[in-house]
Amino acid sequence: MYYDKVMKHDSMVLTVNRRIKQVREALKLSQVQFSRVISLSSGYLAGVEVEKRKANDRIIKLICSSFNVNETWLKTGEGDMFRLSPDEECTKLVSLYKELDPKFQAYILKQIDLLLSMQDQDKVRTQP
Repeated sequence: MYYDKVMKHDSMVLTVNRRIKQVREALKLSQVQFSRVISLSSGYLAGVEVEKRKANDRIIKLICSSFNVNETWLKTGEGDMFRLSPDEECTKLVSLYKELDPKFQAYILKQIDLLLSMQDQDKVRTQP
């Protein structure tokens, strides 16, 4: 499947191909370095970046898994360019939790306890 969806951003039309170039530039990698990581010829990557070639699903998946890129962002331009690492997610979670009123903090903790209980029950059911 090819992604030709075009998004308007900062008065510039951005395609998947241009977002791929943005990722490479954000990582401060040359086309040769970037293409080696995803096992693509640098010539093909250059063609993708100038929109002479299409970025297929395989290329998109490789970029996302190799460079921790948010697949939704790469395909549509929505969200953040990169996925958060587990440590960053935890830091964000704690930060958001601290912003809540105490009554909502208590609610979140109860929900977490409930989810852990459900998870434990699920493990018991799936054990041989």
